[in-house]
Amino acid sequence: MPLGLYSAVGWAAESTVDWVREEPKAFAQAREEKRLVLLYLEAVWCHWCHVMDERTYRDEKVRQLISEHYVPLRIDQDGRPDLAARYRDVGWPATVVFDADGREILKRQGFVPPEPMARLLQAVVDDPSPEAASRVLADVVSSGSEAPEAATLNESLRQRLIARHERSVDMQRGGLKMAQRYLDRDSVEYSLRQAALGDDVEAQRAKVSLDAALALLDPAWGGFYQYSTGGDWRHPHFEKLTAIQADYLRIYALAWSLTGDRRYRQAVEQVIAYLERFMLSAEGGYFASQDADLKPGEHAADFFALDDAARMALGVPRIAEQRYTRETALVAEALAIWYEISGERSALDRARAACVWVLAVRSRPEGGFLHLSQDDTTPYLADQLAAMRAFTQMYKVTAERSWLKEAGIAAKTIEQHLRASSGYLAAPRGSSVIAPVAPIDESIALARALNRLLRYSADPLHQAMAEHAMRHLSRPEVALARFTEIGIVLADEERQVAPLHLTVVGGKQDPEAQALFAAAMRQPAADKRLDWWDPAEGPLPNPDIRYPSLSRAAAFVCNEGRCSTPLHEAGEIADFLRSLDQESRPISQ
Repeated sequence: MPLGLYSAVGWAAESTVDWVREEPKAFAQAREEKRLVLLYLEAVWCHWCHVMDERTYRDEKVRQLISEHYVPLRIDQDGRPDLAARYRDVGWPATVVFDADGREILKRQGFVPPEPMARLLQAVVDDPSPEAASRVLADVVSSGSEAPEAATLNESLRQRLIARHERSVDMQRGGLKMAQRYLDRDSVEYSLRQAALGDDVEAQRAKVSLDAALALLDPAWGGFYQYSTGGDWRHPHFEKLTAIQADYLRIYALAWSLTGDRRYRQAVEQVIAYLERFMLSAEGGYFASQDADLKPGEHAADFFALDDAARMALGVPRIAEQRYTRETALVAEALAIWYEISGERSALDRARAACVWVLAVRSRPEGGFLHLSQDDTTPYLADQLAAMRAFTQMYKVTAERSWLKEAGIAAKTIEQHLRASSGYLAAPRGSSVIAPVAPIDESIALARALNRLLRYSADPLHQAMAEHAMRHLSRPEVALARFTEIGIVLADEERQVAPLHLTVVGGKQDPEAQALFAAAMRQPAADKRLDWWDPAEGPLPNPDIRYPSLSRAAAFVCNEGRCSTPLHEAGEIADFLRSLDQESRPISQ
């Protein structure tokens, strides 16, 4: 374990509020005592959560009001993906008040000082009517209306989403035109894909954000800080979330692949170095987060300005020891993507180890994956989705069919437990007093993950799920709910536009076939499907193209409904792709 690693339990500054930590217990107590429930949804890595502990919940008036009228419920949002999904746009800390039956009355974002908190608590006691925003959320959660029939964006909605994307990117400073600056993964990926098609404006959009976000890369330890405030990149919040490291690893890997910019490769290498040094558990899996503060509640800018030796002399900000399925699987997927792009064998080894750990330690006996432990067997969408993504990517880069099977099991778990009339819920309905929602971020990621899985499985269930997810995202009230959500366009395009498809035909133990598959993986492409057909294993899981049986290993490049003649040398793959636009090589149908 790294120096300075402390248990996440009990680290937050102790207040005199007698917090309940279990949701069912809190609501049962509220019903019995005819009280309201005050939910303090915290993040264990969050600076302002520490400040709220120290100031707000030590205030005498606040404590008195809570004691007289509320059941105080405190939950770490990392431990409850369903609540994190429901209140992600509120941010942490989130203050939410419910009646005893789980009806939301109000919610507040961020740090609430003592006096406003006391006034808020008294106002709810005086009038426990739900605020307008809470009524709207309740209507969305309880809605039984079906999504549109079409499992695709209509052209008008597509153009509105593209226009929002174009307006949202700050072309001078990078990032989105918001007070918080961070690398929006879907926005940058969309720009990179359009740039690969020759769109110079989108190329600039990607570059300005990729370059600017490097300011959030920790120069001493590696890894990316979560975001910067003030509308610029000079005021970072220093927490490092493992899920965010996976996002940055994946996006900068794709950026390096498509642009060749050495700085992007260095960013990937620094993220991996950070994860291995600080976040990789010796027992397997990846820790969830690293705190923003060295001392809870004290801003740590001076600490993070130090070099490695000076920091280590003072200590290491607390690393939460929880190893969730979601975080470990997201890292596994990102590492496997880096292996595909770079050929770094150590990345594949780490990805495989993480996936094996998830299967060994976090599997539910009835299928799917636990979030943390056997104490909570709820199959959360975030965990099943991350595992499905990781296993699909592992199949892509290894052609080992066991990974495709595991991805299918994760998808089936989502369908069995999380399907709603519109989209998929963050947790099974009825698993919590607080009703789950169909979260936009996970819905986009799920639609895209199902698109990728379907390419390899050809399973009608996966097709039906992808269509169901896309119908939800195609609802205008969902698609236009945020400032920009270009990821919906990505999901829609991936359903309709076939990726570059490269297939190797030959034995898995054949050195020539192995060299061809390695070369196929290395080919840069914004979207790519890889297959390896070893006739000894029987037909491919998705035998949508008939390949000839040959006396020696060969690769085939398929694009826009056409496939190349057999390519027997690794270098021929790149040569053919370079000549594809000129159509100088014979094409066979």
